[in-house]
Amino acid sequence: MSFGNNSSEEGSMMSEINVTPLVDVMLVLLVVFIITAPLLAPQSLKINLPKTESVIHDDKLQKVSLAIDAKGEVSLENAHLSDEGLAELLKNRAVDPQFQLQIQADEAVNYGRVAQVMAIAQKAGVAKLSFLTITK
Repeated sequence: MSFGNNSSEEGSMMSEINVTPLVDVMLVLLVVFIITAPLLAPQSLKINLPKTESVIHDDKLQKVSLAIDAKGEVSLENAHLSDEGLAELLKNRAVDPQFQLQIQADEAVNYGRVAQVMAIAQKAGVAKLSFLTITK
């Protein structure tokens, strides 16, 4: 019994696949992997991590500002320095465990220059280093 004018569709089968159950299953699998992936990583490495109390940020750090301008020139607390002068000054000040160097680099300065200054600070013994930026 045909309801339409096209008699060739009378004996044909439906060839479309309903993808809604497939999408549902894939979303469930995605959620399962998202939840279980962080739980599997420490066990797969066979590492027993120590348990510690929460760390409180120390506001008593001696924060010293180091600026690198667009030309790559360095100034520590508004005093222009050469690389050798910076290394000497940081060696003297980095012995204090509360010393923290805050780098303010111009966005136009080459990354290589910033890396050089970081290497000078590391060689001088600076253990705490941070970068200052402006929030939008």
